Amino acid sequence: MSRKYHIWTEGCQMNVADSQRVASALEQLGYCYEPVIEQADVIVLNTCVVRQSAEDKAYGRLTSLAPLKRKRRDLVINVMGCLVGVRGVEKLREALPMVDVFSPPSEPGPLVRLLLEREGRDLAEAETLQRFAYQDAATTVLNPQDGAFPLPLAERGKLVSAYVPVVYGCSWGCTFCIIPFRRGVERSRPVGEIVAEVRSLVAQGVKEVTLLGQIVDRYGKDIPDGPNLAQLLRMVHDVDGLERIRFLTSHPNFMTDELLRTVAELPKVCEHIEVPVQAGDDEVLANMKRGYTSADYRQLVERIRAIIPNVSIATDIIVGFPGETAEQFQKTYDLLAELKLDVAHLARYSPRPGTVAARRMSDDVPEDEKMRRFRLLEELQAQVAAEINARYLGQTVEVLVEENHKGKWRGRTRTNKLVFFTDAADWRGRTARVTITHTGAWSLQGELQPASVPLPILA
Repeated sequence: MSRKYHIWTEGCQMNVADSQRVASALEQLGYCYEPVIEQADVIVLNTCVVRQSAEDKAYGRLTSLAPLKRKRRDLVINVMGCLVGVRGVEKLREALPMVDVFSPPSEPGPLVRLLLEREGRDLAEAETLQRFAYQDAATTVLNPQDGAFPLPLAERGKLVSAYVPVVYGCSWGCTFCIIPFRRGVERSRPVGEIVAEVRSLVAQGVKEVTLLGQIVDRYGKDIPDGPNLAQLLRMVHDVDGLERIRFLTSHPNFMTDELLRTVAELPKVCEHIEVPVQAGDDEVLANMKRGYTSADYRQLVERIRAIIPNVSIATDIIVGFPGETAEQFQKTYDLLAELKLDVAHLARYSPRPGTVAARRMSDDVPEDEKMRRFRLLEELQAQVAAEINARYLGQTVEVLVEENHKGKWRGRTRTNKLVFFTDAADWRGRTARVTITHTGAWSLQGELQPASVPLPILA
């Protein structure tokens, strides 16, 4: 009987990439994917604690698995990700006795070693399997020189867009952020390994890659005389067969003109920038330790739009940060109304243990007021996005198709607009020319142009 695994993933794109790594390592051990969590022999919970709601989901999922663990003593439960972090797990072991093994973010090694031990296999095999990890406990990169990364079987030849971490951790230290405490200090991957991995992904059918980092435009800054993100983009751009490149998430302080010009010059790099502002009031920004003012951010948006024609811009905003007054929130509202950005990812402030904000600042904005402010920005951004997307009506756009969703093909434009269209042919992984017939705040609908012909699928 084949052994089966199930992975539950919560949180950011980095966690999605980490789960992909774990799946690959487990399949090298002979496990196959099981979609029903209760029927798996190995259950991996890849956790997020950026907000309290995400942490609560992880504990809720573990609580629901406790009866299953009592019934099946041979079941292996692995908790990984930011709930575990890069430091000790003694307290977690005491609180979560149903868990067999804890793994830091981006690190399948502890699970691999446990499974090898249980099966009586040579632990030297773990060293080979670690090549599917990004790093070991000492943060040493262990990818093989050839960069081979076999995608999980279910994604091989089917995954159109893949995430490629290029810098781990963060050393910037925004006062609200728990990432430096859970993912460790900033560490950039070598260029050669990144490019080799992209080549490997393209060989398995991937058409688009998104380069990931907590602050991706700080790539290379931890390496003396190291390459920067602009230089990395140029090297990835040279990979044959790759069609599109994206990167996220950037920080306003490190968004250089060199990087913006590189985006404008390279045909494969998409005209889409994700650069969080977090707040529109200077005192709040200073309390967040963001390192820029609202005027600085306005100027950055002007530079981005001047250098990259037809660019789309996404931002992040936190409402209800400690001490945020109604007047300060209004400045955030006014900034969002003024800049008219394509996307705004909104969050209510949630104090995270160990952060400067949690230790030194009072979470003094009531929850109902946080929600009120959240809803105001949500309504504003819906109006802004609807206005921006309305400009696409009647235009013909290029859509890289990712999947069939409820009978419609779903893909994205270069500016990251979600587009749906119908056609009987197989469009997965193809670029279609679609004329937009309907627009909304969150997606576009269109008709396939007759000139668009899907190429035959090559074995």
